[in-house]
Amino acid sequence: KPCPLCDEAKEALEPYKRRFILQEVDITLPENSAWYEKYKYDIPVFHLNGKFLMKHQVDIQKFEDQLMKLESQND
Repeated sequence: KPCPLCDEAKEALEPYKRRFILQEVDITLPENSAWYEKYKYDIPVFHLNGKFLMKHQVDIQKFEDQLMKLESQND
């Protein structure tokens, strides 16, 4: 903290918050050292349903496409 890029990402995802659960991971905590080693230069990083989706910025089109695909699989 502070993380302006993370704040920007959360703001971009705000309209979708009813369609998914946002789980934030602080990679600086000792218990998250594996994430830190993997992503220390690439925050924020986004996973959807446990799979890597994107990093650095929210690609809304990519996010919407993958979210709709996931939702259609669950119907």
